[in-house]
Amino acid sequence: MAEVILMPRLSDTMTEGVIAAWHKKVGDTVNKGDLLAEIETDKATMELDSYQTGVLLHIGAPAGGKLQVNDLLAILGKPGEDVSALVAQHTPGAAPKAAPSSAPASSPAVTQPAATPAVDVTKMEEVVLMPRLSDTMTEGVIAAWHKNIGDTVKKGEILADIETDKATMELESYKDGTLLYQGAKAGEKIQVNDLLCIIGKEGLDVNGIVAALKNGVPAAGNAPAPATTAPVATQATNTAPAATPTVVNEGRIFASPLAKKLAEEKGIDLRYVKGSGDNGRIIKADIDNYVPSAAPAPATTVSIAAPIAASGQVRYEDVPVSQMRKTIARRLSESLFTAPHFYLTMSIDMDAAVAARAKLNENAKVKISFNDLVLKATAMALKQHPKVNSSWMGDFIRYNQHINIGVAVAVDEGLLVPVVRFADSLSLSQIAVQVKEYAQKAKDKKLQPADWEGSTFTISNLGMFGIDQFTAIINPPDACILAVGGISQQPIVKNGQIVPGNVMKVTLSCDHRVVDGATGAAFLQTLKSLLEEPLRMLI
Repeated sequence: MAEVILMPRLSDTMTEGVIAAWHKKVGDTVNKGDLLAEIETDKATMELDSYQTGVLLHIGAPAGGKLQVNDLLAILGKPGEDVSALVAQHTPGAAPKAAPSSAPASSPAVTQPAATPAVDVTKMEEVVLMPRLSDTMTEGVIAAWHKNIGDTVKKGEILADIETDKATMELESYKDGTLLYQGAKAGEKIQVNDLLCIIGKEGLDVNGIVAALKNGVPAAGNAPAPATTAPVATQATNTAPAATPTVVNEGRIFASPLAKKLAEEKGIDLRYVKGSGDNGRIIKADIDNYVPSAAPAPATTVSIAAPIAASGQVRYEDVPVSQMRKTIARRLSESLFTAPHFYLTMSIDMDAAVAARAKLNENAKVKISFNDLVLKATAMALKQHPKVNSSWMGDFIRYNQHINIGVAVAVDEGLLVPVVRFADSLSLSQIAVQVKEYAQKAKDKKLQPADWEGSTFTISNLGMFGIDQFTAIINPPDACILAVGGISQQPIVKNGQIVPGNVMKVTLSCDHRVVDGATGAAFLQTLKSLLEEPLRMLI
């Protein structure tokens, strides 16, 4: 049966999108994961992957055309399948023409429901679908609802927190009304473009809308969460004298700073504490009144017998994979096994850089880090070696004339790569300010898609963790990534004498489809010369 693809909401402020390019034409076979089109949003031009397999039977607008969010983008189905009824259903003003033409051609029993649906949800402003909040997002997890069913919702108010593969983002309401339906509970997953919620006036036929959405999520009574937690609780009460505590908070947990501090001091896991504040927020009284029913039972317990009467338990904990970690695993696996990597390592004498940094920071309002020096030197070296600042695009190689450097930032769930744009034109202090702001936003989960899109080169620095040298996996679509180790004192030869020196090792990972060994080596030589004579970066 034909499947309708609506224009997704690819950024948190997007209301319409422009078709920058179609990568498939009508009649082409489309597989799940294939690049379907490039959509220009208010933030960037993003690639749209297909989420199903079939033949492209219809496109909603040609290249250069505009579509509103939730307008008909494309239809996939079987070869020769008649999609005229679906096109009419999703095209304003076309439905009246479709009914008379289709009735004679087919039996009324087949065509009547398709031509005159009970509820045309595509024209209903009350329906809110799960937006695609990042360029690689395929599903989202409801970290928390800020509104409950029956609450009044105003335009601009925060509706929910959505955990994507990149970050947890706040979703604002774009309409006024009453929250009548939620497509999933906190902690549950929803596929992109599936029904997220319904906002409208009291008395709206919610059941009719849910039934009309063929790809809608199950009703609350069929949600998987109660089915999985109830048996666990029952088993615990039947087999142990004390019940296993029930997890009441999944995903992002909202608690006051004082409550978090008290919980940490008392060793209380906030996942098991029910909040009594606004929107379930945990407050001090909840911590003071919390009485644990029992310590959480281990996932698996196996007794081990030993000849010396010793006993123990095999213990482990299974933690669900976050959306961010799933995407990191997928993208890095694709990069490592698709792009032929090779690695170039070079040692750099950082004596002059250490002295220069100390001088720069004596009276500076903005403190310069060694990573800032490396980023500035990298930007200047990329300007001299544009082949390193490039991307493999399949049928062609893109040599980027702008220099946008991604800076890998470690967070609890994995790794984020915010982008310092036009880094070659920034001063050291400007670079320092941007990197510090991005690092804080990453830790606070406040990065937006515009913050991590568009890198042309990436730097990963583990020197602050005491790592001397490592290799990094290329961050697609970049052709290279620079792995930076720590600065350590080592014996070096200067003027024929062995003296102590500050040495830093860097390793350049290169995509051999784009960058050859000599090209990568020349880039590292330029980077080395800039860091060993840092005054050249101030010219």
